[in-house]
Amino acid sequence: MHKMYFPSFTVILSGVFIAYISYSIYVVSLLFTPPPCTDEKLCIKSYLSDRPKLQLNLFTSTMKRPLRTEVTNIYKNKQFDYLHESDIPLTIDIPYKTRQNGSLFLHIILSPQFFNPDGVFSKFVDDIQTVHTIVRFNEFVVPQAETFNLLGDDENYGGKKQKKKSTMHQPVSHIKSRLTFTIMTDDIKLPINDFPIELSNTAKITQDRKFLPLVHYNFLYTRFKDLVKITQKMHSTNVTVQYTPISIGKLRLILHLQAAMQNFKQLGFTDKDIDEIKGIFADTNLYLLAGTVFISAMHLLFDFLAFKNDISFWRSKSNLAGLSTQTVLWRAFSQAVIFLYLFDEGSSLLVLIPAGVGTIIELWKTKKILRAELVWTGGFLPTIQFNWSKCTSAETKTREFDAESMRYLSYLLYPLVILGAIYSLLYLPHKSWYSWCIHSLVNGVYAFGFLFMLPQLFVNYKLKSVAHLPWRSFMYKAFNTFIDDVFAFIITMPVAHRVACFRDDAVFLVYLYQRWLYPVDKSRIDTATIDEDPTVVDTSLQKKKR
Repeated sequence: MHKMYFPSFTVILSGVFIAYISYSIYVVSLLFTPPPCTDEKLCIKSYLSDRPKLQLNLFTSTMKRPLRTEVTNIYKNKQFDYLHESDIPLTIDIPYKTRQNGSLFLHIILSPQFFNPDGVFSKFVDDIQTVHTIVRFNEFVVPQAETFNLLGDDENYGGKKQKKKSTMHQPVSHIKSRLTFTIMTDDIKLPINDFPIELSNTAKITQDRKFLPLVHYNFLYTRFKDLVKITQKMHSTNVTVQYTPISIGKLRLILHLQAAMQNFKQLGFTDKDIDEIKGIFADTNLYLLAGTVFISAMHLLFDFLAFKNDISFWRSKSNLAGLSTQTVLWRAFSQAVIFLYLFDEGSSLLVLIPAGVGTIIELWKTKKILRAELVWTGGFLPTIQFNWSKCTSAETKTREFDAESMRYLSYLLYPLVILGAIYSLLYLPHKSWYSWCIHSLVNGVYAFGFLFMLPQLFVNYKLKSVAHLPWRSFMYKAFNTFIDDVFAFIITMPVAHRVACFRDDAVFLVYLYQRWLYPVDKSRIDTATIDEDPTVVDTSLQKKKR
């Protein structure tokens, strides 16, 4: 009678997670299907269904609700083509208040072509058939820290450093050099009692049961790279106002994302983190977006499973034979350096959080492989004791192979790291001495990380075995590595970290080759006996077969 199989907690949790992500993608797809309108008496149709002729006017002001004399007309188009995309290059004046770290607003006025208020702003706003949308033309962000040559003898560097320290955390006004607005141009009818709630706040309904054009600012297309710092001497600047027609589904998705970004801010996400997320959704169709969300969720799931299996493997591992001490120590050191580097570069939380968790796990593994224990001897601080006497003969042999491989690598590694740090100090600018130290260390980590993975490969070769490795955790990490290759050019990260994603592919391929070359024999005794006489092992196996 076969025993009934019950799935583990991990399998159940993974299934629930995948089901939740699939359901979330399904809910997002519903945004692209407008609610049906069955009763004509309760339907309102789009004002643009009859394709009326419209005019576009753009104004700027330093106040959100300006007076008549406080606005400037910067653009006028009597025959605005709202069915096709267009770019509007403009040269705008920067008012004195804005140069003093004040605000600047753009007023988008869309009105019928026949309406002629002689360019008077207040008449546009008061007209019942005119759509008035207000967009902030500037943003207040903390400027990026300046870099300089640490060994430079120019006296200006001292002034720059003092100025940087005093202003580095103060938000400064930046103009949006590129600003995009959209108009929903679908020829649709919507039920008045089931009108999409995200559109109802801005929709204006006329007496003949039509809703005026839905004009919105597309925040996804304004990135940090489009922001230009406003200085005291900047009296004018060149900007581009872009127009894009949009479907109702894409518009609803953007409005939902905008609300979600506000929630992210309340959870502690920075403007830079949100800017990285915006880059994923901009210029993305529905199918690619669904695939991006699903694969990102799989990446998160594999991260969790890899961490879980890695911890389980090391918690239950009492015999460390076959595991390279140098490789474990190197991974702990490199993970810590990479985390500090990503933090110094201001990388997205999407990259920082997994790196931080991985660093904690790698540091914990060093305690295990060094057989270190914290012992309280009555003092204020505990002492660290290393129980090397507990090492088996197999572990001792592993350490010998490990030391042999590291001796060969040290001949190449140390001179190159020192030369790289000196070159960086002499010829490359840095934000501080701390930044130079972190960059020098991380360049060594990224450049020679492949070499430091070789000791484990060397130990595997000497032992002719891979049975001692946590293969389940390795495979989850391998899946994530290949996913990283896909998203390396989507999520913003330093170039060195991006190249490292492709470097790890080669390492996993070598590990897979060794697994094929040295297959795990289920009848083989534990790796703790790898130093025993092979004839004894063969005799014992022959007795088992009989």
